[in-house]
Amino acid sequence: MQLSDRAALAQSYLFIEGGSLSMKKLSQLLGCTESETQAAISELKAAIEGSGLALAQTEREVALVTAPRVSDTIKATFEEQLQRDIGEAGLEVLATVLYRGASTRAQIDYIRGVNTSSTVRNLLSRGLLERVSNPEDSREYLYRATTELLAHLGVQTAEELPDYGTISSELAAFEKTAAPFEHNGRSNTNDVHHGGVETGDGSGNSETRSAGSGSQATTGGAENSSAHTGGEGAPNTQ
Repeated sequence: MQLSDRAALAQSYLFIEGGSLSMKKLSQLLGCTESETQAAISELKAAIEGSGLALAQTEREVALVTAPRVSDTIKATFEEQLQRDIGEAGLEVLATVLYRGASTRAQIDYIRGVNTSSTVRNLLSRGLLERVSNPEDSREYLYRATTELLAHLGVQTAEELPDYGTISSELAAFEKTAAPFEHNGRSNTNDVHHGGVETGDGSGNSETRSAGSGSQATTGGAENSSAHTGGEGAPNTQ
């Protein structure tokens, strides 16, 4: 069954998001009404029935998830992956959030120059990041460091990290001189930045970057703290 362009695009947006999307936001991305979006979702749901994927939907949100029949196997594999180090990509995302503060996925992606959905999802599962509502835009979430992460880094606040003032200023300067964000923190490319899409096993060890992403400001003191994860799903300080 070949999907319509709208249903195929909805599938792609849900895959790239790596989590739930509100029907309102998905409709904006698709450039159509919510009723037309629902029709596309229904088409997609029928097309993937019997596959390893499924759609989870509430009244306001929809997400692309693993199908129940394969969930146990996927869970076992994912738990094995949690034993691995978070990798360079994970360290960069943590450094971005620690030195920039609570950030949207779009802001993290923009600074790193690559879509980081799998890495963010991995860090959430490990308890290193937490997702909270964005007070400026109810359609989006903010990602911030957990108290567990700060404790494992040996600090009480992010401001105590090495070179916090310098790196935070560099990040702010980079965002001001680069392509501007909209007032609510989303980029003008609807969460798909520089054409880069992160790939790999979720640990962030394999990814495709675009040319010209350029920001090196996220590889500061947090990386020097060697925030690798161990068997308990939390970073070990070395």
